[in-house]
Amino acid sequence: MSNKTLQAVSNLKGIGGETEKSLAEMGIATLHDLVMTFPYRHEDFRLKNIVETPHNERITVEGRVESEPSVLFLGKNKSRMQFHLLVGPHLIKAVFFNQAYLKNKITSGQTITVTGKWDRGRQAISVTHYSPGPKTDNVDFEPMYSLKGNLNQKKFRKFMHQALQEVGDDLEEFLPLNIREIYRLLPVKEALEGVHFPKDADHVKQARRRFVYEELLLFQLKMQAIKKVRKEQNRGISIAYDINKLKDMIGTLPYELTAAQKRVVNEICKDLREPHRMNRLLQGDVGSGKTVVAAIGLYAVITAGFQGALMAPTEILAEQHAASLHDWLAPLGIRMALLTGSTKTKARRILLEQLANGEVDLLIGTHALIQPDVEFKQLGLVITDEQHRFGVEQRRVLRDKGMSPDVLFMTATPIPRTLAITAFGEMDVSIIDEMPAGRKEIETHWVKKELFNQTINRMVMELQAGKQAYVICPLIEESEKLDVQNAVDVYEQLTTIFHQQFKVGLMHGRLHSTEKDEVMRAFSEGHVQVLVSTTVVEVGVNVPNATFMVIYDAERFGLAQLHQLRGRVGRGSDQSYCILLADPKSEEGKERMMSMVETNDGFKLAEKDLELRGPGDFFGRKQSGVPEFKMADLVHDYRALETARQDAEKYIASREFWTSDETKCLRTYLEQSGALDGDRID
Repeated sequence: MSNKTLQAVSNLKGIGGETEKSLAEMGIATLHDLVMTFPYRHEDFRLKNIVETPHNERITVEGRVESEPSVLFLGKNKSRMQFHLLVGPHLIKAVFFNQAYLKNKITSGQTITVTGKWDRGRQAISVTHYSPGPKTDNVDFEPMYSLKGNLNQKKFRKFMHQALQEVGDDLEEFLPLNIREIYRLLPVKEALEGVHFPKDADHVKQARRRFVYEELLLFQLKMQAIKKVRKEQNRGISIAYDINKLKDMIGTLPYELTAAQKRVVNEICKDLREPHRMNRLLQGDVGSGKTVVAAIGLYAVITAGFQGALMAPTEILAEQHAASLHDWLAPLGIRMALLTGSTKTKARRILLEQLANGEVDLLIGTHALIQPDVEFKQLGLVITDEQHRFGVEQRRVLRDKGMSPDVLFMTATPIPRTLAITAFGEMDVSIIDEMPAGRKEIETHWVKKELFNQTINRMVMELQAGKQAYVICPLIEESEKLDVQNAVDVYEQLTTIFHQQFKVGLMHGRLHSTEKDEVMRAFSEGHVQVLVSTTVVEVGVNVPNATFMVIYDAERFGLAQLHQLRGRVGRGSDQSYCILLADPKSEEGKERMMSMVETNDGFKLAEKDLELRGPGDFFGRKQSGVPEFKMADLVHDYRALETARQDAEKYIASREFWTSDETKCLRTYLEQSGALDGDRID
């Protein structure tokens, strides 16, 4: 980076102490920082034909005022002004909110230019930008920036113009010439002019193309460099498992593995034999058979004389895993143990001695596995189930027990490919995208809340047939601010309705973990027929006898969460049902309900959820692993992301990349980012 680009912004004309402070709040200290601050959108001020403009789109029109403006005052500092405007042959309304001061500046017969949202039904424009007279300037696209302090758009654009003139010819070009030629990408100076001072619509488009690709390529280079360095630094264990014993074990399973399971097993087994540490994410929809794949991987390392560990987020899920693994592995002589917070002191001490002596082949448990006194004799494989439920540090502690054991993370939350490439870009990803044969698809119905009684009647039919039901609510207790059902009220209501006919249980996040386990155990063992719960049942619980689920206020949940909740039923051989009680007001809410009814495919729903909600909130909260891009959009730029990933892989694997002058800027960037130290860059 040249000295000129590193000049302080205070060197620009017109930037004093207050303005410098406002720029600092935006993260702008140098001229380079300034020119690389991108607008969040471009205002389109091209004149448009109202006949061709869709409803609710922004539009700029030029017309003659046909009536005197009238103003209606709506309260303190609130007003609505409107008049008729003749645009070509069309007479429309121009509506101004809280701009009553313009009344004396706009007169009948005057030609004006207005920009705003077009209401096709009312034939009206809600005006956000007004200019007296016809459109005379040549500015068709005006960038809009997120500003702080005393800055306004006009002043900021003035500073941007000065900065570009000052440093435009000194900007560092990250993209090699051959890449720019292959993809026909603009040079950096021309692209920045297209972002900040575009000549036309195509200039904006081409400038954006260049910076989207650059941003995604730099990120993917970091991910691929981290992966390469980790493989070189983390010389793991080459596990020479007994292939014949493994084939015999798979032959004892009560069903044939699906093609997807076989593919994933081969990927895991290949990693086990490699001399570097496995770092793999296993994705699989609810009920796709991840646990049996985990069992095969664990058995493989045990045949080579190593130990295995599986960590689950809750005691009941750990117990369910232990039961499944016992059925598959105990007949083969595998010595297993369960370690949770409930394990008694004496039993725990004996277990830990056996573990350290190598008398336990497989340890299953909760976060109790990561306590300092839990020591393995020779740990070969660590599996973390529902990995996003554990913190980064918790996963690291378990991974660091033993001499560089292989690591497999599992999740039942289908992650869209674009997010998998970014949030888990430095990991290898395996996907089970096929359901076991014979599994019946869950029938999902969207019904209005007034059909509650019919829903209860349908639930009673299932309960009378000896089945069980979940009732999911978004809140624990009544809220004055939100008009949504709460678990406590629904629990009391159903207890009254069912009286002594059926036992109703209640579970929510405020219960102590032991209380939650007691409630879930009562439900899984059939002592409770109806479980009223918040979303704490979302992950992991396996009750094959539960065939009916009702989700109150379903419009309040994202698609990924609704799908996870629905996955609590349909785990046995009987037909299961999911009822979405919802009265969505927005089009997006209606679209979510229809998507749930139309498909049981978690990966399709995940892609739709990403499209509707955006990457920042896909996991229900800000996910640190999903980077914030300045220009790129993971939903709309997925092709560019895939191209950047493929290019980054080729670069990192190429000897020429590490020696060529053409790629020196990219190598310098990687060094400065810390990627070549093997660090995770978020």
